[in-house]
Amino acid sequence: MNGSEQPRKKRFFFRRNRPRRLQYITLLPSLVTLINGVCGFAAIGMAAKGSEYFTAAGLMLYAAMIADMLDGRLARMSHSTSSFGGQLDSLCDMLSFGAAPAFLSFKLLMGTLPIILTPSIKLMGDFVERLIWLAAAVYLCCAAVRLARFNVENVEDETAHMSFSGLPTPAAAGVLASLIILYQHLINDAASDTVLFEAGRWLIIHTLPFITIGLAALMVSRVRYPHVVNQYLRGKKPITHLVWAGVLSGMIFLCGLQVAMAIAFVGFASTGFVRWLWYHTFIGRLFGRKIQHSLGSHQHTV
Repeated sequence: MNGSEQPRKKRFFFRRNRPRRLQYITLLPSLVTLINGVCGFAAIGMAAKGSEYFTAAGLMLYAAMIADMLDGRLARMSHSTSSFGGQLDSLCDMLSFGAAPAFLSFKLLMGTLPIILTPSIKLMGDFVERLIWLAAAVYLCCAAVRLARFNVENVEDETAHMSFSGLPTPAAAGVLASLIILYQHLINDAASDTVLFEAGRWLIIHTLPFITIGLAALMVSRVRYPHVVNQYLRGKKPITHLVWAGVLSGMIFLCGLQVAMAIAFVGFASTGFVRWLWYHTFIGRLFGRKIQHSLGSHQHTV
């Protein structure tokens, strides 16, 4: 009896410690999430082929953003949100909005900036290349940290997704993609030899390493950014939202899609930081002085 019971206990013991296996997944949201990752991989492949494919690589990042916006929406509409979907989404986001934008900006800068700075490259040595490597690596690492932090702090309730803590990775990738697409447009346009276009190219290429580092810092910061879809597009909104939509459409028609997308993404990334700076410097000092003054007068009367 004792000999027959002991193997049963061992088998039961091993069964209890067997890792839990995933049984079912939601097919449609998972496919859309994988499309996001495929678009990011395609962007890397196109960027590796050369500068003539940089615009196509940036457009693939736009497609990845659309897929990233749709997969979560489909999962919540079908009431099929799961931990598997969240982990898969973060892995694809890391590829599309972390590795792909970092590699795209790296390829553009390594192929352009050292050539522009050739007369003074002897004084700086390999400082420029080290700066480009640093900017891409910092962006990649901060994107990973941002996504991991989001997974830990995420709440599945849709009402809790009204704002983000830190710049979302799709928005950061959108800034880099829009600026690179605009840079390629300024090169290939018929008016590329004009002073305005030359100044635009010079400004983008010389500030892109610092913009990349700044985006990395904003991603891991606690600066609040609004959820555009939930705050401005979902449900009934005031008539002013329609006016702003008309203004945006008119800006796209007048300035072109390349300029309009760059203004939209850079403006979104800048507004959160400017708002944070305003409330933590000017408003904070103003109200801080008033509070100190009221406390001082109260202590004087007591």
